[in-house]
Amino acid sequence: MFVPVAEARAVAVEALRRLGLSSEEAAITADHLIDCELRGLGYSGLARILSIADRGIGSPRPVSVVRESAVSALLDGGDRLGYVVAQRAVQLAVDKATAAGIAVVGAHNTYYTGMLSYYAEQATARDLVVLLASNATPWVAPHGGTEARFGTNPVCFGFPGADGPVIWDVGTSAIVHAQVVLAGRLGDPLPPGVAFDAAGAPTTDPAAALAGAFAPWGGHRGSGLAIVVQLLGVLAGSPILPGELTDFGFLAIALRPDLLRSTEDFKRDVSQYAEAIRATRPAGDAPVRMPFDRSAAARAEALARGGFDVPEEVLAAVRAL
Repeated sequence: MFVPVAEARAVAVEALRRLGLSSEEAAITADHLIDCELRGLGYSGLARILSIADRGIGSPRPVSVVRESAVSALLDGGDRLGYVVAQRAVQLAVDKATAAGIAVVGAHNTYYTGMLSYYAEQATARDLVVLLASNATPWVAPHGGTEARFGTNPVCFGFPGADGPVIWDVGTSAIVHAQVVLAGRLGDPLPPGVAFDAAGAPTTDPAAALAGAFAPWGGHRGSGLAIVVQLLGVLAGSPILPGELTDFGFLAIALRPDLLRSTEDFKRDVSQYAEAIRATRPAGDAPVRMPFDRSAAARAEALARGGFDVPEEVLAAVRAL
């Protein structure tokens, strides 16, 4: 069902406010979710509001800074929604790195930190190189195993460019938690080979997968990267195995390119390299793309259309809130 952007945002903000978020928190979260929809990632868009409702807002405490220096900070998220907590952490990292050249900011005691490239765009817009990582509830089995030991654990790198940023944002599981949850809501099966049930047998049933474990992305390489992200979250203060949708760890490292070389020269080289990648002779009919090209094109197309498509069941359920 086609929904205009302004209408979708208004519905999202109102639903989030009814769930207990403040007007400011609802606006921050809605902007993030709408960007997911614009980029064709609907499973992390309006449908996420239903997952927030299922989890419940509870009685969160104010976000607090528990450690701080000129180049660092650690936030206790107070069990507040990750879209809000991670946004504050990234803003702190951006401000500190802009002033001091480099910054590392961690946050814990939060959940649903969202699409990391959303934050990377903010950092690269300020001419910063950025690394972002977020661990989560153990939903994913390590390579060679069938029991969950780490989260879907996205990691993201961003580089400012003269003609737009280069951003690589990837989850380290074969399927994203939000995709499994949405498939369950819509009654759809999962693709084969991405999940195990509680007994360790392969499954395409979303409910069985949520009771079991997802497979890692990229075999032993993706599994190793997921372990790294889990420990980066521990560095930010999360437990080694966070509980169900609680106490995720989020880490942001940002730096100014001019610590090492001219920012403008670096941005020029980033864009020239991106064009060299795109100019690669393709192996098939499709041209070679840079990471984030598909996302950016989808967003531009959706904005030109003035909206995006949402499953009717999802939109009706969000409106019902």
